[in-house]
Amino acid sequence: MPLWGIAMDMKNGREVWLENLRDERDGAALYEGLAQLEKDPVRAAELARLAEAERRHAETWERKLERSGTVVRLDGPSARIRAILWMARHLGVRRVLPLVAEAELADAAKYARQGAEAAQLAREEEKHKDTLAKLGGADTGSAAERIVSREPWHKGGRSGSVRAAVFGMNDGVVSNLSLVLGVAGAGVEPQTILITGVAGLLAGAFSMASGEYISVASQRDLLSRQIELERRELAEAPQEEAAELAFIYQRKGLSPEQAVTTARELLKNPEAALDTLVREELGLDPSDLGSPVGAAVSSFLTFAFGAVLPILPFIWLRGASAVGVAAGLSLALLLSVGGLLGYLSGTGPLRSAARMAGLASIAAGVTYAIGLLFGATAS
Repeated sequence: MPLWGIAMDMKNGREVWLENLRDERDGAALYEGLAQLEKDPVRAAELARLAEAERRHAETWERKLERSGTVVRLDGPSARIRAILWMARHLGVRRVLPLVAEAELADAAKYARQGAEAAQLAREEEKHKDTLAKLGGADTGSAAERIVSREPWHKGGRSGSVRAAVFGMNDGVVSNLSLVLGVAGAGVEPQTILITGVAGLLAGAFSMASGEYISVASQRDLLSRQIELERRELAEAPQEEAAELAFIYQRKGLSPEQAVTTARELLKNPEAALDTLVREELGLDPSDLGSPVGAAVSSFLTFAFGAVLPILPFIWLRGASAVGVAAGLSLALLLSVGGLLGYLSGTGPLRSAARMAGLASIAAGVTYAIGLLFGATAS
């Protein structure tokens, strides 16, 4: 290989190592921040352990860059990490874990493509994703499976507020844009288009709000009953619950003797034991079972925000101009939200934005074409 080719490969290698180092330092800062925000000490310890693993990964790339003579100067956490920590501070740590898990999956795929020593790091990043899934309530470990199989009423998990908000806004934009463009394509009067758009906004927002209220209220009732059943088991069969606690602590790395001692000590405080069992067996936070009213209001507002955008141009514009501006504003919002989600999850803003806007374009285009067809037929 020519000397310039070797120099180019070395340059490209250093750029890859620098990117890897930046990602790992971001990961360490993220997990450290989440560990500080997490109220449960066991979960906080798991997040701190992940932070330490990210620091070890960063050291791998620091050593390679030092040996290549590269001077490393990196600023603090990226804007993406600061945004996720802000969300965790205001929405709760568990709500942002799906975004973090997506980022771990992206890191694993990146390292797998790089090969060589990065392949081992890829396997570790995949394990991190599994750990995050368990911390987020999707525990697929053997302990949870055995407990669930013996106590079939154990169920858990729920959608995060971020996902619900995005779904509500996306639904509002797509459904009302399609409705308005379908009516506009039929050639009706602008006043009729506005009335149709407002009616679609209110009908959709109230439907979303009532559906979310019923869903969260029913789920809250079910989860509360699960907690009460666990409380009854703790009172009626403390030895069996002690065995479950000991099994949980063994999975976390304690020796059998230490696990049994810890479980016995914990059972001296029934409320603390109940809190641990509920968190570990059911994957629930007893203090955060969801608010039906809050979910309903959030769904109403996010749907209405998305649905109002397609009808605004028809207040001032007419005909094809109104249709074009309505479609442009709606797609711009969907591109922005899709890009933000891709940026926060680390999966790539362009792909996420194109997916969200592309599906909306198909729906709006089909309804507009059908409106044109029916308008022509009526004429």
